[in-house]
Amino acid sequence: MAHWLQLMAESLPSLLWAGLIFTIPLTLLSFVFGLALGLATAIARLFGPMPLSAIARFYVWVIRGTPLLVQLFVIFYGLPSLGILLDAFPAALIGFTLNIGAYSSEIIRAVISSVPKGQWEAAYSIGMSWRQAMSRTILPQAARVAVPPLSNTFISLVKDTSLAAAITVPELFQAAQRIVATTYEPLILYIEAALIYLVLSSVLSQLQVRLERRFARYGGMLEANA
Repeated sequence: MAHWLQLMAESLPSLLWAGLIFTIPLTLLSFVFGLALGLATAIARLFGPMPLSAIARFYVWVIRGTPLLVQLFVIFYGLPSLGILLDAFPAALIGFTLNIGAYSSEIIRAVISSVPKGQWEAAYSIGMSWRQAMSRTILPQAARVAVPPLSNTFISLVKDTSLAAAITVPELFQAAQRIVATTYEPLILYIEAALIYLVLSSVLSQLQVRLERRFARYGGMLEANA
């Protein structure tokens, strides 16, 4: 037991450093870019012309219908056969962005569709353009509904970044693998890595609860003023 505790203490700085330098930036960048892609995809499917809507549906169908790990392998190991060479981190960022974009687009599409039609009519009645109605009326209301599912997606992304180890991104899980290769103690090191992911997920879950409460109060104020 003392040996295991010592090993955990010695490996903890390396694991935390890998999480700080690679796991967290990969998570944040992928989510931000994926959310922007998801919003564009959702709007294209709801309001775009037929060709653009068809492309958006095809993109969502392909990404949701194939495993994330396979998508990462296609980008990192497959594209070089076409002359497209990417470093590990950009390849992982592209893969996670495309994946998050597809899944978040379904969430955003659903919450936009859930806004009553009367809200559009009210916005148009006071002279708003489509863009103004979307940004000032529809999206603020949709955002309140989208917080829980998008937060769950973000928390899942934190854990999914461990798949980036398969394409040589030196993030938290691969750091654990490298230490295992020299210490031959897979059980304790993988448990330690799992505990770090657990702590990150728990912190994010608490932040999600607070964010949901804040949006709930905001929604209550809107209803009171209506």
